[in-house]
Amino acid sequence: MEQLALLAGGRTKGSSAGKKGVKRLTKSSKIIKTIIAAIEAKKGEKIVLLDLRKINEAVADFFIICEAGNHPQIRAIADYVMDELQDRCAEKPYRQEGQKQMQWVLIDYVNVVVHVITPELRRFYKLEDMWSDADCTEIGASKK
Repeated sequence: MEQLALLAGGRTKGSSAGKKGVKRLTKSSKIIKTIIAAIEAKKGEKIVLLDLRKINEAVADFFIICEAGNHPQIRAIADYVMDELQDRCAEKPYRQEGQKQMQWVLIDYVNVVVHVITPELRRFYKLEDMWSDADCTEIGASKK
């Protein structure tokens, strides 16, 4: 169970983020920068970073959400994010979903969850509204 506490950044019962060896992610962490750069390289749109660290019920520290207009672009973004994190950060996803339908691909890195989603599904599910208590940062050229 202690290993899960380390993976979850100290969010499990009885553990604290202040333990030695557990480094909390920040907005400027290498993994966050690498994900955003990979999304931008493949022309992901309307990129937002949701900082969920102050929300006790949150399943991760950060969500990174972006839109892609078609299935090939969703695949390209998702694949490139995974490749770049493997190459630059030696990180493999804990879990991934949506690779068959290519309408909403979720890539779970435990403390960071990446959502690559079609504009239609994004409007329908309104993730930013669902997590409205989170600090929301629009990324670079993706601001509209």
